[in-house]
Amino acid sequence: LVIAAPARISVPAPIVGRRPWGLMAQLYSVRSRASWGIGDFADLKDLCALAADRADADFVLINPLHAAEPVPPMTPSPYLPSSRRFINPLYIRVEDIPEVAYMSPADRALLDWRAEKPRAASSVPSKLNRDQAWEAKHAALDDVFALPRSPSRNLAFKRFRREYGAPLEDFATWCAIVEDRAAQAESAGWPDELAGPDLAGTAEFRSAHAERIEYYCWLQWIADQQARSAQETAIAAGMAIGVMNDLAVGVHPQGADAWALGDALAANVGVGAPPDMYNQQGQDWSQPPWQPRALEASGYQPFRDVVRAAVANAGAVRVDHILGLFRLWWVPQGHSPADGVYVRYDHDAMVGILALEAERVGAMVIGEDLGTVEPWVSEYLAERGILGTSVLWFENDGDGRPTAPETHRPNVLATVATHDLPPTAAYLAGEHVDIRHRLGLLAQPVEAVRDEANRERRAMVELLAERGWISGPDADADELLVGLHRALFASPAMLRGVSVTDLVGDLKTQNQPGTDTEYPNWKIPLTDGRSLPVLLDDLFDHPRAQALLEAIRQTLR
Repeated sequence: LVIAAPARISVPAPIVGRRPWGLMAQLYSVRSRASWGIGDFADLKDLCALAADRADADFVLINPLHAAEPVPPMTPSPYLPSSRRFINPLYIRVEDIPEVAYMSPADRALLDWRAEKPRAASSVPSKLNRDQAWEAKHAALDDVFALPRSPSRNLAFKRFRREYGAPLEDFATWCAIVEDRAAQAESAGWPDELAGPDLAGTAEFRSAHAERIEYYCWLQWIADQQARSAQETAIAAGMAIGVMNDLAVGVHPQGADAWALGDALAANVGVGAPPDMYNQQGQDWSQPPWQPRALEASGYQPFRDVVRAAVANAGAVRVDHILGLFRLWWVPQGHSPADGVYVRYDHDAMVGILALEAERVGAMVIGEDLGTVEPWVSEYLAERGILGTSVLWFENDGDGRPTAPETHRPNVLATVATHDLPPTAAYLAGEHVDIRHRLGLLAQPVEAVRDEANRERRAMVELLAERGWISGPDADADELLVGLHRALFASPAMLRGVSVTDLVGDLKTQNQPGTDTEYPNWKIPLTDGRSLPVLLDDLFDHPRAQALLEAIRQTLR
């Protein structure tokens, strides 16, 4: 097997000259009046179109849309998926499936009835309920699947199954097995005869449940069509890049990929991160890492499938923890993250495959190269045409003082914050300290951590005031938010990202690393500074959004 990878990924000249900016959103949290309680592909289409029209944005970076469990309870984290090779059908907008237009009045009334409860949830600030949304949507999709399709639609579905081949059939089989065992109230480990895709027991199951397997293949076809439509809408609206997908680090240890890929994933260890300033106890993400030798022996086929899925239907992909293509922090089961060790990978092969698949479809690649980074890694990625990541709060000198934005790296996606930190308004208020203190995540006395956070804030305010980006050291939170984004846009970064939460002054942290059930990670709807829901329909008319967008327009003139 020969993999002929390009030396570097091409970045279109207009992108380099234009240095576009875009929005960053956790799609499931950005809901409209038509959503079924969770933001979906139709909302993504509208977000892209509105961002292009109302804000001259050129991309929308979203959370990973990887597949989750086929039946509740659904893992909330988009970064702990069942499979990175397939899409979560939770994001399907049922009403946009062509066959729905031919439903009988009675069937359409039933579909609308199923949507009522989850749709009403979009207008309240309570935690997102994926299980409620999926139960309603799953039942509706079952009804739509049973409808007749036109000959051309049938042929298109058959082509899709042929194109995706055995990986799709394995994924659909896994979904059908999970559903079947849930119906039988069997939640324990799977019997040996179903422990892998190539066993005789699995073959018997496929034969007995062919229609259900077809249904799960159909869900992937519908999801793929709607994801493609979102990207086409973004480009038609004038975006230079469009949808920017996010590729998670790994998968759930009991998920579809772990079941189907066998020895390609290591057993009895999880991926994590060593302790650092923001996560002083380290992190264990519980995801099985690639087994380097088994991956090499397979010709990297499983990794190639993951990358192809990530760059499909998008103008760019952000690779979460791209350092994992070089080395991963392996944490043995039963041990703390501090007991982990780095295991190295053939980065030339893995980055080469990433570059090849991105170049084939004309997608840009952004690597999240934050954290413990060996100095040469960022240089290597830049040589291959992969952009890095810059977070304004993390750009400081050796003494912790913020550096002038003009001195920051140019070949990056630059942002003020990340989804693993509180929104900017909350960060300014010290919520990143308070929340870790409440949850017992600090390894140092809270007073010391709070003093350091206050020092960081004062230093940033001084920089903003010196440069005239705020009126002075007594600027209020709204003015500081605008000032920070003025600083962001003063950097030479090729891409600039603005969080949707910052557009509306949201105060709620989306994810607190180091927690599981202690905090409602990934269940936070988009709300404003008063904790009132902000629907997509009203997003660009929100006063805070208009103020920040006007400041961005002035900066770009």
